[in-house]
Amino acid sequence: MRLRVRKAAHILERCGLALAGAACGLFVGAHVGTSIGALTTVAFLLAMMVVGTIGFYLGIDIPPLPFHGENGDPHNRGKVDAAEFLSAVGTFCATLAAFTSVIMVVLHLEPHLAWTGLILAGWLAGVAMQIVAGTIGRVRR
Repeated sequence: MRLRVRKAAHILERCGLALAGAACGLFVGAHVGTSIGALTTVAFLLAMMVVGTIGFYLGIDIPPLPFHGENGDPHNRGKVDAAEFLSAVGTFCATLAAFTSVIMVVLHLEPHLAWTGLILAGWLAGVAMQIVAGTIGRVRR
């Protein structure tokens, strides 16, 4: 019984993260779409939401490498865990882009097109890092 509750809680957590990614993608898509006319499509918004869903689902909550190797051997000591690093940086970039987009949408600001491009690039780079991190973390299990 206890194992089923833990699994259900983990599934709810992953679904919540996926929904947060979709919401972030929606706000970035809404901001970018209002600034760049060619991207004002439902397909663009859906693509941003799907990419956000995948990135946040895969790229957050990656089990870190053990601090010590097998049998207490400190081989992993001093090594950078690529999955953990990519997850952290990707999550920061994606959520910073989403937060900035929310500010732009809510306050009806119209920044220079270069800023909008930077927000889009930050979002895409961040989500790509999350997807790569999640893939690395799941392959090494």
